Amino acid sequence: MPHRTAQEQLPPASQPLPPSPVPDHATLARSFDAVAAQYAAARPGYPPALFDAIEELAGQPLAGARVLDVGAGTGIATGLLTGRGAQVTAVEPGPGMAAELRAAHPGTPLVRALGDALPFSDDAGFDLVGYAQAWHWTDPARSVPEAMRVLRPGGALALWWNIPDQDVDWAAEQEARIARRLPEYHGHGVSPEAPDLIRGLGLDLDPALRVLHWTRRVPLDTHLAMLGSRSYFSAIGPAAAAPVLEAERTALLEIFPGGIVEEAYALDLTVTLRPPASS
Repeated sequence: MPHRTAQEQLPPASQPLPPSPVPDHATLARSFDAVAAQYAAARPGYPPALFDAIEELAGQPLAGARVLDVGAGTGIATGLLTGRGAQVTAVEPGPGMAAELRAAHPGTPLVRALGDALPFSDDAGFDLVGYAQAWHWTDPARSVPEAMRVLRPGGALALWWNIPDQDVDWAAEQEARIARRLPEYHGHGVSPEAPDLIRGLGLDLDPALRVLHWTRRVPLDTHLAMLGSRSYFSAIGPAAAAPVLEAERTALLEIFPGGIVEEAYALDLTVTLRPPASS
């Protein structure tokens, strides 16, 4: 990295950056296409325990199940669900993300659509509708009824998110540090509130919540690329994101001097069953 003069030094890690336009929800939702390849390369997957928990809470195995992976992105969950034996159809609106998914999983059916308006018939009869890191981009008042509509009676809607584990000191400190520098930083979205949001729709649904904890070890550059693929960073653009990510490099090298970061995640899972058909 080029040497900076005194006039070019980055702001201290605790100092907020000059204000910039705050991306709205729609801009954030569309921002991933600009970083699709980075997202595919740097984002974490999900541990086997997640899919064990989905099977337990849904009351059905994934092997042989007809699964709709909505907001499939680059296909991270698509591949893992397929690996468990599920028959997966991916739904992804973004062209950049969809291109990455097609390249990684050429044999998976892919539909370009939004979760708020699924292009499937009422008798589609999916066993599982899943949202991996994506449900917060929908309107719950539309996406939940849509999921229930295309599920078979007794089928399950599963929503899950990898979230920085706030019980791990360095991860909590990093989130706080970024929020200080980017006062409108959106953190990790709505995952803890998902069960209450679903109950509040008045559809007589009873979601179950499960939280799993897991870690992965990655090079520092991969961790920073993961951060840069988050919607807020991608929406504000490389010039605004660069000083924040560079400050994170400096801070993390003090914690992980060998350059390998042990990312810690709390994996929030919400599973909601479609009521069985009345007799």
